[in-house]
Amino acid sequence: MLWPWENQVLRLGLDIFQCRLLAAGMSQEFSHLTDELQLKEIARQVRRDIVEMLYHAKSGHTGGSLSATDILVALFFGVMRLKPGDPLWPQRDYFILSKGHAAPALYAVLARLGFFPREDLNRLRSFGSHLQGHPCALSTPGVEISTGSLGQGLSVATGIALGVRLNGAGQRVYTLLGDGEVQEGQVWEAAMAAAHYKVDNLVAILDRNRLQIDGRTWDVMSIEPLVAKWEAFGWHTMQVNGHSFPELLEAFQACRYFTGQPSIIIAHTIKGKGVAIFEDQVKYHGVAPTQEEYEQAKRELGEV
Repeated sequence: MLWPWENQVLRLGLDIFQCRLLAAGMSQEFSHLTDELQLKEIARQVRRDIVEMLYHAKSGHTGGSLSATDILVALFFGVMRLKPGDPLWPQRDYFILSKGHAAPALYAVLARLGFFPREDLNRLRSFGSHLQGHPCALSTPGVEISTGSLGQGLSVATGIALGVRLNGAGQRVYTLLGDGEVQEGQVWEAAMAAAHYKVDNLVAILDRNRLQIDGRTWDVMSIEPLVAKWEAFGWHTMQVNGHSFPELLEAFQACRYFTGQPSIIIAHTIKGKGVAIFEDQVKYHGVAPTQEEYEQAKRELGEV
């Protein structure tokens, strides 16, 4: 809990940071943030953007977007090499949102970084908008691959990681999977291939929120023991609290030192994290907030 004056100082620091980011424009690589309080404040703002987007769109995926927020903030603001003003920078790191239904979280992060104007968020799922219900690489700056059909992202990420490894520039490829998604057989084909080819510049993150569209993962189709499975497939495997920035940043950093095998971070999260009525509730997998829920979420998350 911060005192009001501490919040003001924190927001001022973020305002200065965002001004410098805009000033860097097309030419400079993004400078990472590692301060926990700053990252928490960005995550709060991102969650507020997500709720705003979904409420006005009247459709979309609330729970999985909110559970993935801290993972994406840690990755984009604290880890990845990128230039928001130059999305196709040849030496960038790559991110693939395999759980494409969490697109609102990705859009909010990209907008905060300056890949496109934040005003665009108001047109989520609108006709003619570049921000559709699932990511589209043809229209949205910062989106590498169009996703949404579950199970395919890890295969794409493996191929990209193999390709950029030839550049010798130390580029890394990150992909975020849902836990229900790993019930798909293609995930495990990709896992075998990545281990076989020793794709050590590939990092998968598993959003382990324990809920999917039809209920608890263990009721739909058990995916445990996850750690033993990924290790058996030849992956370096870690578990973290997916809402702890120190743990996330430490895990991403650790992945750089493991050679000869891909890495996966199993991030234990809460579906709907950040708004009490959404948390750990399966019914918010694929529905937008009502007026009453929207007002409550605004009270809990505060102003943008």
